[in-house]
Amino acid sequence: MTAPVFVVENLPDVRQYVLDGPEGRHAVSVKRLRVGEAVVLTDGAGHWADGEVVGVEGKDQLVLRLGAVVEEAVESPRITVVQALPKGDRGELAVETMTETGVDAIVPWAASRCITQWRGDRGLKALAKWRATAREAGKQSRRVRFPEVADAASSKQVAALLANADFAAVLHEDREYPSAALATAELPSAGEIVLVVGPEGGVSPEELALFEEAGAKAYRLGASVLRTSTAGTAATALLLGRTGRWS
Repeated sequence: MTAPVFVVENLPDVRQYVLDGPEGRHAVSVKRLRVGEAVVLTDGAGHWADGEVVGVEGKDQLVLRLGAVVEEAVESPRITVVQALPKGDRGELAVETMTETGVDAIVPWAASRCITQWRGDRGLKALAKWRATAREAGKQSRRVRFPEVADAASSKQVAALLANADFAAVLHEDREYPSAALATAELPSAGEIVLVVGPEGGVSPEELALFEEAGAKAYRLGASVLRTSTAGTAATALLLGRTGRWS
């Protein structure tokens, strides 16, 4: 079992450090870490340090001996998933599993056929949940570089992302609209991959035309139709394997 990961916003380059607050409480009261056990501290942006527990104080303080702070190299090609807003808690499920799989960035998308719409305080709370989910899933999967969760994007903003990508794809299966197999697509060895996952009702013809104009092509995963909350995870796994990032 790899060492548990704890987040420190400003990772200190010191030899001894006291982990306290919510992370310290989780380490002491939930994980029940003891002297001699290993941990990893990270800022979630690629910087991390190995640590060893040298003391436990109260219910929320862990005294650590730290190694040097190092930075994990940025993986390439970078994979961004534009995720249409699902119903209920399926958005958090999508973020959680894509984070565990290894996606680099997630862009919430208010597609025209989305039943869920983020407006006002409700939208801010939903975005905060997605970001918190990415953080917790990043810790759980022992990542030290968590995926960025952007502000909700309009279709025009998504088109701009696609236009700047080295490989731009829209997951879309329709007998009347031609699509290629993502499993055999020619992928870049570096740069940016942007993948669009539509809502349960599918990507509208107008959105498809807009994205096609931006340089994106329609692709399918296989014979079965996946829900919007699982399609991004399956596609990310496929791309990570095909680009060699899982080798």
